[in-house]
Amino acid sequence: MIVVPIKEGETLERALKKLKRKFDKTGVVKEMRRRQQFIKPSVVNREKKLKAIYIQQLRQQELDK
Repeated sequence: MIVVPIKEGETLERALKKLKRKFDKTGVVKEMRRRQQFIKPSVVNREKKLKAIYIQQLRQQELDK
């Protein structure tokens, strides 16, 4: 549960802004989107492998320069 302390005289817009910021920091929206669609473990592993290969190629190109 997210609690946002509001100071006396603080506007509603500012309080909403604080709430949104805290909500973003918790990562609830990212987690929700990730859980909406199931991705097979083999697909996840393949994507990790491709990302690692890509990063390795970039690093190799930097070393060659």
